[in-house]
Amino acid sequence: MLHIQRKKVIKIVTLFAFVSVICTSARSQIEMYQLEHETKPYYFGITLGANIARFQIEHHQRFLQYDTVLEVLPLNSPGFQLGLNATARLTNRFEVRFNPQLMFTDRSITYKLKYKDPIDGFEPTKKIESVIFSFPFQIKFNSDRIGNFRVYMMGGAFTQIDLAANARARRAEDLVKLEKSDYGVEIGMGFNFYFPSFILSPEVKVSNGLRNIHSRDQNLKYSNVIDRIQSRMIVFSIHLEG
Repeated sequence: MLHIQRKKVIKIVTLFAFVSVICTSARSQIEMYQLEHETKPYYFGITLGANIARFQIEHHQRFLQYDTVLEVLPLNSPGFQLGLNATARLTNRFEVRFNPQLMFTDRSITYKLKYKDPIDGFEPTKKIESVIFSFPFQIKFNSDRIGNFRVYMMGGAFTQIDLAANARARRAEDLVKLEKSDYGVEIGMGFNFYFPSFILSPEVKVSNGLRNIHSRDQNLKYSNVIDRIQSRMIVFSIHLEG
């Protein structure tokens, strides 16, 4: 068994050595783009992306005492966003980024009712449309650059304002009402692809709201069974930077 394990280790080490030689050789042969970018104290860009959003729901402590709603199920809903970004270099490894975005998303909740509603039936789905202005501040940690490619990790915090909150409250009395503001934390990773005139940076991040954004209405059957609602979102972004 030890002999077999040694052979496996030798094969793995040989493979890594081969890959390292290939990468080093490729790096010396590839034309390096945007070399001046590494010395810029700050730079700007635009952000385009898509998101998958949902609510994290906690039942009210009196949920079992209500006999109208049997189950509350949050659904995943797609959306999109666009924005700007400004990045400042702290060191060769660390950068700080401000990335305000305008996000459009629909978050839905499906209810299972004990008695059939004359309008909604047994399983109504309530869609809550949101137009969110998000203000994320992030710290980026950059890897070494290999040719025209680099990986980075990022994390930070955000505040949000739901621009549609008041209009939504006026439009429908049976909708679950949400607070206008939210805040939370996020973490993700991305890749830098260097081109002659710009840098393409695809990125994925997970965003978790920390505030209870539910404005509970005791008189609304779709709201009184819920205690806490927190936002959850997976965001896929493409940054075009220069």
